Amino acid sequence: MRSSSRWVRWLVPAVLVVAWLAIGGTLGPYAGKLGEVATNDQAAFLPRSAESTRVLEERRAFEQSESVPAIIVWQTPDSGSVTDAQQQDATRAVASLAGEPGVAGQPSPALRSRDGQALQAVVPLAPDLGDELPAALDEVRAAADSVPGLSARIAGPAATQADLADAFSGIDGLLLGVALGAVLLILLLVYRSLLLPLVIIMSSVFALGLACAVVYVLADRGIVRVDGQVQGILSILVIGAATDYALLLAARFREELAARGDRAAAALAAVRRSAGAITASAATVALGLLALLASDLTNNRALGPVGAIGIVCSVLATLTFLPAVLALLGRAAFWPATPQPGDAAAEGHKVWHRIAAVIDRTPRRVWASTTLLLLVLAAFSPSLSSGGVPLDEIFVKDAPSVSAQKALGRHFPGGSGQPAVIIADASRAADVQAAVRTTEGVASAVPRTASGRPGDGEPLAVDGRIRIDATLEAAADSDDAKRTIADLRTRLHAVPEADAIVGGYTAQRYDTEQTAARDRSVIVPVVLGIILLILVLLLRSFLAPVLLVATVALNFLATLGVSALVFEHLLGFSGTDASVPLYGFVFLVALGVDYNIFLMSRVREESLVHGVRQGVLRGLTATGGVITSAGVVLAATFAALMVIPLAFLVQIAFIVAFGVLLDTLVVRSLLVPALVIDIGPRSWWPGNLARASRTTPAGIRQPGGKPHQ
Repeated sequence: MRSSSRWVRWLVPAVLVVAWLAIGGTLGPYAGKLGEVATNDQAAFLPRSAESTRVLEERRAFEQSESVPAIIVWQTPDSGSVTDAQQQDATRAVASLAGEPGVAGQPSPALRSRDGQALQAVVPLAPDLGDELPAALDEVRAAADSVPGLSARIAGPAATQADLADAFSGIDGLLLGVALGAVLLILLLVYRSLLLPLVIIMSSVFALGLACAVVYVLADRGIVRVDGQVQGILSILVIGAATDYALLLAARFREELAARGDRAAAALAAVRRSAGAITASAATVALGLLALLASDLTNNRALGPVGAIGIVCSVLATLTFLPAVLALLGRAAFWPATPQPGDAAAEGHKVWHRIAAVIDRTPRRVWASTTLLLLVLAAFSPSLSSGGVPLDEIFVKDAPSVSAQKALGRHFPGGSGQPAVIIADASRAADVQAAVRTTEGVASAVPRTASGRPGDGEPLAVDGRIRIDATLEAAADSDDAKRTIADLRTRLHAVPEADAIVGGYTAQRYDTEQTAARDRSVIVPVVLGIILLILVLLLRSFLAPVLLVATVALNFLATLGVSALVFEHLLGFSGTDASVPLYGFVFLVALGVDYNIFLMSRVREESLVHGVRQGVLRGLTATGGVITSAGVVLAATFAALMVIPLAFLVQIAFIVAFGVLLDTLVVRSLLVPALVIDIGPRSWWPGNLARASRTTPAGIRQPGGKPHQ
């Protein structure tokens, strides 16, 4: 029997390790294949119920073929005037592109700017070129460069799509390499062990491979949507979360190994004692992400299930593969810093003993000063603009499409190439056109005609509807342009029986901004409610969970305040993407509660034996090192998003990385322990711990009374 039991103790870990090696070998390549089912077509991620989305659907009836415009802008090198001969040469050059591969229709003739110093022409490209888009743009560029005496650039949606594809190129290898390299370096420095960091990295990579395979299958069947941003966040989220959970389990295994000496028993005890905290932490993140399904923005909805899948895979790898490897390796996993029976290191680093002593002496001063600091930082949060990132700030580095758009804006109305699109009832065409042309901020308005080009012939009516393209005076991504869209809608909605709707690039940005504000008002309370419920169930109290949720919410506001200052004064951003505050909230609040769960679940465990005050001090010293390490690792992994030169991901990276560090080093290390010590057993109200005195451990029988539980 004893021999049989011994075989089972080693057979189960061995089978788990072999199973995960098979999963890693089979599914690992999917981390690099996810881009095959990803789309970076931003039109696919518009608000589902917005007016601009309705326009996008109706406008297709007025197009002879679907296309993505590439806008050529020619300039004279010495600010001189464009000659008639140069205009004719430009028109012939773009006309020669008709029928070329990738060109979907007849290019427009070259039009001269009001100042006479530039020309522009529109070349319609097929919308489904994919990897062939750069080659098609090269053909357009070659034709544009053939005009003597003029310099040519390419702007418009087609050029922007190409620059986005270039920004996301190599995302699989580059982002993963930077994130894993940062994690490995931190783990080597913190744990001074050669094997344990590699085991933890392997666990994270296996979790990522499994998550990417599941997402790939779902995306390939159209069940979930993936774009470059979601793809990058998934990689970072899985690596960061899996590493965090692994660090918590490995730290508990080290404690149990020092206390028990038997590696199989230590691994089993580590799983048993850390599984509750890990699964509760994962549930807060996964359910917080799934709350994004309440969003009306499709890219937000896409991140919800994809991120939740990643978290589930992270927990699965942590609770199966990692303990199996640790059970087989034992103390060798920590070599050369091998723990021995009774090792004092398992009881907490002396730095954390000193921090705990300071909190114990003056808890009220500690929580009051840290709260004041967070409130001061949070005071700057209203200055963070979430009205969208201007076109010239979308890319962190200067992109060809951005410089071309700037050149276009210097010579033509700001909205050139990105008109507002109005669809209305044909019977009210005259009234609708009059309302559009008299709206302040509209430079010109022409109906789409049978020729397929605005203003060339009689207006085209399709199913009783007409289309009008209105060029705005202001730049298409400016606040003035958004105000013009709002005014247009007000005036057109007042035209009787016109059923007029306004869309186009500026309207899409406006609708996205309005929808994002609505999403925040709906999703933020949902996420807070989910987290509060999980904490109440885990800690079996109400007051402590409320305090924890309040502290992470304050940490989020403080992070937004710092971000507002950094983005404007250091990084030069005039605003953030409309979804950035919501993403930042979901990640920071859910991940911030993670560390509080790790701390408070251990505090509760210790308080049941040693009393609330000693429970807090023991819990802090026992978890301080591992939670701080986990916070630094998670911050480093999210910071890796900065290698992708897009403002959205750089902003998300900073908010999460800084917020996690602030939460780890200030909120969890100082504010929460000081609050619980100062409030005392009442912080665990209405649980049994609330009835324990400051000096009497729970579970010890009082004279003449029942034992506390």
